[in-house]
Amino acid sequence: MTVAASLVLAGMALAAVMTCAWSVQRSTGNSGWIDVFWTFGTGTVTCFLALVPTHELAGPNARSWLVAAFAGTWSLRLGGHIFMRTLKADDDPRYRDMIRQWGSKSPSRLFGHLQSQALVGLFLAICVMFAARNPAELLRPQDVAAFLVFLTGIAGEAIADAQLRGFKRSPANGGKVCDVGLWHWSRHPNYFFEWLCWLSYPLLAIDLGGNYPFGYGAVLAPLCIYWLLTRVSGIPPLEAHMLRTRGKSFETYQRRTSPFFPWPMGR
Repeated sequence: MTVAASLVLAGMALAAVMTCAWSVQRSTGNSGWIDVFWTFGTGTVTCFLALVPTHELAGPNARSWLVAAFAGTWSLRLGGHIFMRTLKADDDPRYRDMIRQWGSKSPSRLFGHLQSQALVGLFLAICVMFAARNPAELLRPQDVAAFLVFLTGIAGEAIADAQLRGFKRSPANGGKVCDVGLWHWSRHPNYFFEWLCWLSYPLLAIDLGGNYPFGYGAVLAPLCIYWLLTRVSGIPPLEAHMLRTRGKSFETYQRRTSPFFPWPMGR
């Protein structure tokens, strides 16, 4: 298969996945399923591009399988978490607010929005493909660093999610803002550790000796994720929702807690 053919196939698959997400949201009224479809779909396509044989690029090797393992682990962990959360929740407030703002045009607007998410997923998968196709031998020092960064990201995100679930389960915390554990140091530690997972791919991709210039393309993955989480679909709509529902208590939390990077702010 050529690279172009594999990219077209991957793009079509993600477009179909997000069309299914749109259909499920329309039939159930629960927009939480959207991120379930996106996460599993993006993980699957990323594994495909990491491993599919192509004419132009180096074939799958130990690095390719490691990259696919990273992508699969990320997809299963995050997708499984969102799946379980969606089973217990009525809706995702970020999508609910967008749909309300779109009014009668929401079906078509949401469809277009989800197809743009498919493009983002494809873009990320292509960036990761650059890491998978690096022909350098595995177990360079920066490869070990990549493994440690990814492991920290996966573990940190899982811990942050578990701490938030535990906080919400307690009746005494109803209507309060979670500021315990990792949430004491960052308003969005789950987002920070999510970004950390994607930071592992440039470490696997870049060849400092200059033998694989395509590896620098993997840098675009963490840059894209950082932009999405801090400027587009992550922090801005979620914090707008929290300000509406938690009011002054969340304003106080904003003033004393770093928005993204875990960092003390005069506590």
